[in-house]
Amino acid sequence: MAATPSHLISTSISIILLIFSSLMEFLVLASANPTSPALLLHSLPAMVLPLYLSTPNSSSRTSSNPRRLLQRSESLNRPNARMRLYDDLLRNGYYTTRLWIGTPPQRFALIVDTGSTVTYVPCASCEMCGRHQDPKFDPEESSTYKAVKCNIDCTCDSDKVNCIYERQYAEMSTSSGVLGEDLVSFGNQSELAPQRAVFGCENLETGDLYSQHADGIMGLGRGDLSVVDQLVDKGVISDSFSLCYGGMDIGGGSMVLGGFTTPSDMVFIHSNPVRSPYYNLDLKEIHIAGKRLSLNPSVFDGKHGTVLDSGTTYAYLPEAAFLAFKDGIMKELSSLKQIRGPDPNYNDICFSTDESEVSHPSDTFPTVDMVFGSGKKLTLSPENYLFRHSKVRGAYCLGFFQNGKDPTTLLGGIVVRNTLVTYDRENSKIGFWKTNCSELWERLHQSVSPPAMPPASGDKNSTPGVTPTLAPTGAPPYVLPGSIPSLSFHWHGCLIFLLVLKIISVISFSSYSCVGLLIQLLRGYV
Repeated sequence: MAATPSHLISTSISIILLIFSSLMEFLVLASANPTSPALLLHSLPAMVLPLYLSTPNSSSRTSSNPRRLLQRSESLNRPNARMRLYDDLLRNGYYTTRLWIGTPPQRFALIVDTGSTVTYVPCASCEMCGRHQDPKFDPEESSTYKAVKCNIDCTCDSDKVNCIYERQYAEMSTSSGVLGEDLVSFGNQSELAPQRAVFGCENLETGDLYSQHADGIMGLGRGDLSVVDQLVDKGVISDSFSLCYGGMDIGGGSMVLGGFTTPSDMVFIHSNPVRSPYYNLDLKEIHIAGKRLSLNPSVFDGKHGTVLDSGTTYAYLPEAAFLAFKDGIMKELSSLKQIRGPDPNYNDICFSTDESEVSHPSDTFPTVDMVFGSGKKLTLSPENYLFRHSKVRGAYCLGFFQNGKDPTTLLGGIVVRNTLVTYDRENSKIGFWKTNCSELWERLHQSVSPPAMPPASGDKNSTPGVTPTLAPTGAPPYVLPGSIPSLSFHWHGCLIFLLVLKIISVISFSSYSCVGLLIQLLRGYV
């Protein structure tokens, strides 16, 4: 019997549905097989840096460089904690992130500090603590808090009951308190579930720590009480973390606790953990506008050597190195007018420029190269050694200073603005990769892969001029780990969809015969 048009349509639809459902079955089965090399890359969650503060015109910028995939390494089968950074160097002198401590969680804004080895927040009982951004931590409000007792190797209080900590900083501010243990949560961009960690509950603050807006310190240095060390010892992250600071007047940025596959052109420099507990670098030379400063390399080798410290605002050089650096910069800028700094209490070295050059200091100021023992160099654009004059438009001041009589070279946050810095502690090296930290999140959101920062005209190492945007004062709402958004495919929903397809295809195949049978039955009744 010849096929009717309705039968042909039904059969065609059924064949299409069967082919589609079979293809979907193959994808499900292939993805369920972890040995499938073609799909292995996509079976892992993508590691993206959640950077804040994109500018209105950021989406129009393109990069001539190849796209690079920043994805968690297949060999590192561990999650990472992805956290936003807030604030900026000019207004605050530091960058902060948000941590949530306790059950229910209590939120805190903490300065990210690679030079500190303990994380601490003000305790509710502290009468010698200043007023900060958030309420003090109340141990009695947390059902998961435990005091750290003196039955472990620690510094004990006078009663020999509780473990305590004490810290003093170069500017003579101090912090001290008791050690406690509680659940620490890393926010709604983190793959890492809340973890129990030891932290300080302050009962005394002095100096800048007392007056600062931030609640406390997040210690990222090398030491048993460091957040990184504690998470690594638990085996929940790999021994690495990364920071990316937003640029001049922009602020914001990102931090990642844990490892990921770094860009292929990231510049890695050896850091010797045996020599110093700080993150040190083997600095040998400084070049200004391509001209090497006449300095003995040993000038950078005193005490702790050259230390990279995210908790320090500016850069500090030994006396001989600073004088040579200042003279080299002033020689290159002899045509500019030198003016007084914004604060009469300091002898800042400042220069006035044409107002049309405000957004592009790279058109006026030279680049600075830092050359290390391996011969590799870190190129500093003007935003990495200058800060804007807060009172004179179009004026800039040197962000490098003399480190008193201390022979240590200290490189603070200004040096690594708009630079992704990876502290690969497992392999004793630190990586640097120039990018626009304040815009990268938006570009990642659009392309998944983070392109290198678009070069500005005339200077491949500088950051393009962008409209300043203030960092937020708030924080993303706390989200439980189970509520973290995921980009992974939902296979349960896919299987249900396949089942529906199968049912439709079976019905479609049998539809013609069923209709014929129904007609015959109706004729019999008629």
